[in-house]
Amino acid sequence: MEQKTFALFPEAAYGPALNSVGIAQALTKMGHKVVFLSDPGFVEIYQGYGFEAHPVALSEPMPPEQMAKFWEDFINGHIPNFRKAPIDQIDNYVKECWEAIVDSAKWAQKDLPAVLDRIKPDVIAVDNVILFPAIKQYGVPWVRIISCSENEIEDPAIPPHLSGMSENDTEGHAAFRAKFEDVIAPIHADFNAFLAECGEDAYKIGEFFEASPYMNMMLYPQPLTYKRETPLDPARFQYLEGCVREDAAYEVPTFAANNDGPLLYVSFGSLGSGDTDLLKRLITLIGKTRYRALFNVGDYKDEYSDIPPNVIIESWYPQPSVIPQVDAVIHHGGNNSFTECLYFGRPAIIMPYVWDGHDNAMRVQETGYGFRSDRYEWSDEEMIAKIEACLTDTDMADRLAMISKHMQSCEGPLKAAKLLAGLVA
Repeated sequence: MEQKTFALFPEAAYGPALNSVGIAQALTKMGHKVVFLSDPGFVEIYQGYGFEAHPVALSEPMPPEQMAKFWEDFINGHIPNFRKAPIDQIDNYVKECWEAIVDSAKWAQKDLPAVLDRIKPDVIAVDNVILFPAIKQYGVPWVRIISCSENEIEDPAIPPHLSGMSENDTEGHAAFRAKFEDVIAPIHADFNAFLAECGEDAYKIGEFFEASPYMNMMLYPQPLTYKRETPLDPARFQYLEGCVREDAAYEVPTFAANNDGPLLYVSFGSLGSGDTDLLKRLITLIGKTRYRALFNVGDYKDEYSDIPPNVIIESWYPQPSVIPQVDAVIHHGGNNSFTECLYFGRPAIIMPYVWDGHDNAMRVQETGYGFRSDRYEWSDEEMIAKIEACLTDTDMADRLAMISKHMQSCEGPLKAAKLLAGLVA
């Protein structure tokens, strides 16, 4: 097979970045060249996996440490909003995110044309929630990767993206859409003005990206998909059934207590780890139980003391190597954690705080693969009951075993690589 060059452009977040690494690994095994277009702060991540990466400014340039501090402060400043229902986050967290995302598209337009001319890709794959006009206009097939919940591709019959609502709550769907469109209107008008400057047509209110005419790849597992009014055309929309990368091996350490107890893994992602009060509350609770637990505390390890002997904390874990070895997972609903738990057949308690974590939490509960939990309004007894159900519910275990077998047989990264290669075959 003739070697082709594939440019992958994930959002500047660990979920999309690491999913794209899985796809890149599969393309490389097929003999192709993979190059990453990257927020400057993520260049070293792709290089760490052995890939070439070209920086594309998505905001005003600043040193990596300053950029990391900016996003840390942004998230931590919104911790009070994490207590709110998704509809009540629209006019604070969601609004500010969309302002930053629109700015990122404007900044990227300054760098992208020259970077693309330098790389000369045969195919470009974008995992983001917004259009980058330079990519659409470059003249080669471009692919949209949807690594968030599948309802990022809207349909009037399913819950709106970011709403965390039940699929049957049609009245709630309408209220969420109305508020979202009202709050987002000035930001959307600004984005449409930018599109006009780039020679692109305006999007309808609420839309910031379009489906690719070539291929759209959803990381979501198809057995959990919603029933749409207009089914997605499989010629243009394919489900990857997860996209789990190869990562470093992990050996579970010996615990000072409960060394034969059920093993839990607790992670709220790189940004959610700033919610140290919640993590400390869970550590204290699990310290009183028969379980063992591995806690991902991100960059805040120094803020913890008096760790119980049945708990181990670390700043980072190779998650795809950890989840297969545990009995249950408590996480924030990010799409990597969501799909990896299903991929490895592990029950999850999802405690969402923002974005599509709300959707994934509701979906995992409605389909019987785990539980949704309020992030703060729970009692110790309620949390223990959910953990015990994860460990003992045989019907749930059977469902998880079936979906794990299904997802692993689909080989998501390889499927994605074949779809991408097929565009230039």
